[in-house]
Amino acid sequence: MNFTFDAQEYKYASRRRVVHAKRGMVCTSQPLAAQAGLTILQQGGNAIDAAIATAICQTIVEPTNNGLGSDCFALVWTGGKLHGLNGSGYAPQRLTPEAVAASGATERMPLRGWEAVTVPGAPSAWAELHKRFGRLPFAKLFEPAIYYAEQGYPVSPIVARFWQEGIDALTPHKNNPAIAPWFATFDVHGNGVAPKTGELVTLPDHAKTLRILADSYCESYYRGELAQRLVEFSDKTGGYLSLEDLADYRAEWVEPVHINYHGYDIWEMPPNGHGITALMALNILKDMEIGAKDTGDTFHKQIEAMKLAFADGMHYIADPRYMQTRVEELLSDAYAAQRRALIGETALEPTHGKPFCGGTVYLCTADGEGNMVSFIQSNYKDFGSGIVLPGYGINLNDRGAGFSLNPELDDYLAPRKKPYHTIIPGFLTHEGEAVGPFGVMGAYMQPQGHVQVIMNTVDWLLNPQSALDAPRWQWIAGKEIWLESSVAPEIVEDLRRRGHEVRVLEDDTTFGRGEIIWRDSNGVLAGATEPRADGVVAAW
Repeated sequence: MNFTFDAQEYKYASRRRVVHAKRGMVCTSQPLAAQAGLTILQQGGNAIDAAIATAICQTIVEPTNNGLGSDCFALVWTGGKLHGLNGSGYAPQRLTPEAVAASGATERMPLRGWEAVTVPGAPSAWAELHKRFGRLPFAKLFEPAIYYAEQGYPVSPIVARFWQEGIDALTPHKNNPAIAPWFATFDVHGNGVAPKTGELVTLPDHAKTLRILADSYCESYYRGELAQRLVEFSDKTGGYLSLEDLADYRAEWVEPVHINYHGYDIWEMPPNGHGITALMALNILKDMEIGAKDTGDTFHKQIEAMKLAFADGMHYIADPRYMQTRVEELLSDAYAAQRRALIGETALEPTHGKPFCGGTVYLCTADGEGNMVSFIQSNYKDFGSGIVLPGYGINLNDRGAGFSLNPELDDYLAPRKKPYHTIIPGFLTHEGEAVGPFGVMGAYMQPQGHVQVIMNTVDWLLNPQSALDAPRWQWIAGKEIWLESSVAPEIVEDLRRRGHEVRVLEDDTTFGRGEIIWRDSNGVLAGATEPRADGVVAAW
C-alpha cells in the first residue's frame, strides 16, 4: 500500500536522545552518508577512513551544500595530538581585481559565475588525509558514493527543500554558458521543479568522476584528465583557471589554534577560516559574570561578545600570508579585556578594535582506537558558483565571494591568495586528552553556533543532544538579531528593551545544523545530531 504524506510537515514535537557506542560513530547531516562512514568502520577502517568516505558520499546525497568542486577543513585527533588540514583553494592567477571589475562587479565579489570560483581543495584533502592517516585502500572509500550515484538514492527532506531553493537561485543565470550545464545535471526533471522527498535520484556523471578520482588518488583532478577538461571548459566560457593553477595546488597541513575556556581547550583552524571569531567571543565571555542559561541578560552578553568578535574577524581575517595582524594578538587575554569593557546593558553598534599590543556539510567520526575527526566541506551558497563541468558533475564552489574588493583590507583579492572562509570544524580537549569533535554548519552562523554549543556544554553541563537542541540566536548586522521561535517570550522582550532589533523566525534551518561526539574516560562515545537537519548518529 502507498501512503500519501508530506515529509516536510511535522505537527508535533519530536525528541532525539544521545546515542552511545564503544566501537565507532559517525554523525552527519544526511543518514545515508553517515551509514557509509559506519560501513567503512565495520570493514576495518579507522575514523579517518570513515570521515573521507562520509565526505565523498555527501557530495552525492547532499549535493545542495557540497560537491566535487568543494573546499574542506579537518581537525584530526590521532596519536594523542590534534592535526589540522586546510583544504581551501586559492584564486586563479588570472583572477585579479581588474578582471572582476571588467566583468561588471566593483563593490563586492559575485556569488555566481567564474569570478566566484577558487581552485577546489576537497579532492586534494581527501588524498592527503588518507596518505597520512588512512588504513583501507583509497578506492574503497569511494564505493558507497559510487553506488548511490549509479543506483540512485532517495532524497531526504531538508535536501529536497534546499534543492528547490538552489534551482530558484540559479534560474536567473540560466543563459550564462558557464552555468547552463548545471541545469542539465541538477534540474533532473527539466522543468525547474526539484526532486521530492523520497524520490530516487541518480547522478551518473558524478559516478564517472568518482571512479577517475578513486583510480588516480585524486591526481587527475589537478594533474590529469579532469584538470584538462576543467581548463578547457573554463577557457571556452570565460573562466580564469589554468593548468598551472591546478597542478600547483595541494591541501596544506597547519597547526590548529586554541584558547582555554573554563578549564577546557577549544580548538579551531587558523585563518583563512573564521574559527578564531568563535575563540575571540569565548575569550571575551570567559571573565564575565554569566548567570542562568535562558535569560535575557545571558543572551545579551553572548550576542554583544559575538558582535565584537565578528567586527574584528571580518576586518582582520585573511589568507595568513597577507594578514598584518597576528592571531596571537587577536586571541590575547589583554585584547579580550579591552573588548569586554565595551559591553554594557544595551545593544552596541559593533566596530573593529585595534588588537596591536603595540552551503555546507559537517561530519564527525570516532573509532574504538581513540582516533577522532572533525570535518567540514562546502560549496558555499546554493550549489556554489552554478558552474558544472559538462559530463563530469563537478559543481564548482563560489568561495571567491569571500574576497574583498577594498584594497585597504587584508582580504583584498589577489591571484593565488585564499579567501576569507566561513567553514570551521571544532574540537574540544581537557587536560591534554580528547573530549571530541563538534561543529555547526551554516555560513556566518558557524562561529555563533560554536559559542552557543560550547557554553551549553561547559557552563551549563547540557548533554550533547540538548546542547544542539537548545534555542539559538543569530547576530545579523548592526543591532539586528534573529531568534528561533522557541526562545521564551520574556527573553525576546528583554532584548528589545536593551535596544536589540529582534526578529523571531519560525524557520530554524538558518540557525545552523550541527553534530557532536564526546568520549568519556572509559572510551564510551556519546553522539548527537540536531533536528534542524536530516542528520543521524550511526554507531556500533
